[in-house]
Amino acid sequence: MPRTDAFEKHTEAYDNWFEQRANLYRAELKAVRGVMPSPPAEGMEVGVGTGKFAVPLGIKIGVEPSEKMAARAREQGVEVYPGIAEALPFEDGRFDVVLLVTTICFVDDILQTFKEAFRVLKPDGCVVVGFVDSESELGRGYARNKEKSKFYSEATFFSAREVETYLKKADFHIETIRQTLIPGEEQLTVLDGAGNGAFIVIKGIKRAD
Repeated sequence: MPRTDAFEKHTEAYDNWFEQRANLYRAELKAVRGVMPSPPAEGMEVGVGTGKFAVPLGIKIGVEPSEKMAARAREQGVEVYPGIAEALPFEDGRFDVVLLVTTICFVDDILQTFKEAFRVLKPDGCVVVGFVDSESELGRGYARNKEKSKFYSEATFFSAREVETYLKKADFHIETIRQTLIPGEEQLTVLDGAGNGAFIVIKGIKRAD
């Protein structure tokens, strides 16, 4: 079942989170933008929310189970379809890029989520997954305090290694891993690899047969 109750109740608080933590948001956006294919790639975001990543990244299509969140994204010009990550409402081989940012912690089946992303991608298309690493200090803090959180009480957090493993099981070739929100570094620093940063971006390719 989609975990939408918190997002239906707290849509305004969700948007406010990004405004109150603007530096974190900018760092995450920079890390994601750095691995995105160049336009005019046709992209789709799974769990598009209110459009906080889709809009600045030029993604015009999204899937979102929360109607209140979807309405906000539509106001920003995103074409939003109701649905869930494990059963995307699109034909095979439609998109050049599928984006998931802080979405995988809310899905019921991460492997099926990645298999669906693979299905709707064109050959040589890519999936871009942004998430908080469960093994980072921030990730451990979210997990410890998730019962107190409006949004994360039902979340399941994953490590970079776990996400990479699931992507490979879904037949993706891992092309790039980036990290940001790195202790001791400037806030907008983005580095290759994982293990130091709290926010990880992994890009996987659907290789043509």
